[in-house]
Amino acid sequence: MAERAAMAERADTAAERAAVPERRGPLGPGSPNPGPGSVPLGLLKTARPRQWVKNVLVIAAPAAAGELFSRHALTQVALVFALFTAAAAAVYLINDARDAEADRAHPTKCRRPVAAGQVPVPVAYAAGGLLAALAPAAAAALCTPLTAVLLAAYVVMQLAYCVSLKHVLVVDLAVVTTGFLMRAMIGGIALGIPLSRWFLITTGFGALFMVSAKRYSEAVQMTQAAEDAAADGRPERLGATRALLTSYTTGYLRFVWQLAAGVAVLAYCLWAMESGGIAGTGLLPWRQLSMVAFILAILRYAVFADRGTAGEPEDVVLRDRALALIGVVWLAMYGFAVADW
Repeated sequence: MAERAAMAERADTAAERAAVPERRGPLGPGSPNPGPGSVPLGLLKTARPRQWVKNVLVIAAPAAAGELFSRHALTQVALVFALFTAAAAAVYLINDARDAEADRAHPTKCRRPVAAGQVPVPVAYAAGGLLAALAPAAAAALCTPLTAVLLAAYVVMQLAYCVSLKHVLVVDLAVVTTGFLMRAMIGGIALGIPLSRWFLITTGFGALFMVSAKRYSEAVQMTQAAEDAAADGRPERLGATRALLTSYTTGYLRFVWQLAAGVAVLAYCLWAMESGGIAGTGLLPWRQLSMVAFILAILRYAVFADRGTAGEPEDVVLRDRALALIGVVWLAMYGFAVADW
């Protein structure tokens, strides 16, 4: 009797479980459903707050022209920074929504909020599309028309990169480099500051130097991982991190970052010496002296590129005290030159 009662109890329990529908998260059966506060937090994480430091480049042109510290300039620069951050966030949201399925199979990208199911794919698309439309519209209303055009061009270019351009040799490097150049240009455009040819050349090739150094480091690390896996008898799929890397050789990427570094240094020196014959009221020729700090910074950064450890530019600068110190010295000299001290 006791055995029959136990069997009946187990049957009732099984029937109760069958009557309760299985909870299905965004990734399928058994995956957790996002809580009420997790979606906004996931959207914020998808917007990549750590990458926002790149948008500080919007102050480059106003600072170089010595027109940064008026109330109007500070207001406009802060507004442009916010709008550019919103535009970049739109691209990140749409990119992660589009790549959600692929990211779920990746060992690290699977932790991204959209891939992990914290942010539903339609929500990411909606938030990204809204920001992509609002950022240029706000720029048109609050800044100059050319600022809105540049911001819209950035959004279109980056979305094209997410869809197809990131799979095209050389073009992928050009698009990422142009994104940095647009950041440096937009502050000056918003304030109506003429952009000198030396400023554009130095900024453009300086950006290409950092972008190609990062790609070179990724290629070196990927090749090393493949060699280690082969030595251990483990299968290793090349290009798991960035498929296009398999089409580049490390020799070619090394050539690109070395060429870009040389052009950036040459352009900066020509800019610095351009006023060599003009008498100034400053105590020292700070503009010419800043060449020393600029060249040292490039050489120090190249050490990490040569080792294959040059990752995100902000990480390289902030993690190396010597490079950060050289950067501070260069900023001080540059500031003295602009202020004509």
